[in-house]
Amino acid sequence: MAKVILMCGRICSGKSTYAEQLRKQINAVLLSVDEITLALFGQDAGDMHDTYVERAEKYLYEKSVQIAGSGINVILDQGLWTADERRFAKDLFSSKGISCELHYIDISDEEWHKRLKKRNEDVAAGKCLAYYVDEGLARKFAEIFEPPCDSEIDVRIRG
Repeated sequence: MAKVILMCGRICSGKSTYAEQLRKQINAVLLSVDEITLALFGQDAGDMHDTYVERAEKYLYEKSVQIAGSGINVILDQGLWTADERRFAKDLFSSKGISCELHYIDISDEEWHKRLKKRNEDVAAGKCLAYYVDEGLARKFAEIFEPPCDSEIDVRIRG
């Protein structure tokens, strides 16, 4: 039976890299909010960014139910930064009879700052398609993120 794997972790914690490795291992479809929003709007979504992300998340939930319902594993890469978001996702899949797991990328603050710096350098140099995270955005995400409690986590990846 197919399952949905929910990726959880701070921005730039390694979720997408891990998700891509896992996709190959378990032969899954990878659905990424950042991939969709960057493909459609690049770095230019401006004040509409949060609205576009919400719309993309809704769409990807619907698609993940459809794909998993067809018997194909899904990896949903969208952060799940709050307990409410994680609860919503788990309840949604449970209500559809779809098994899901939460994979949490757990990194130290020091490692997080290193990864942010490296990614920003790569984005600025055109080496990767990702969001540039300035200090204000990093602070915003740090304030929003609620690390999952042990009872929420099915697989913990230490970075």
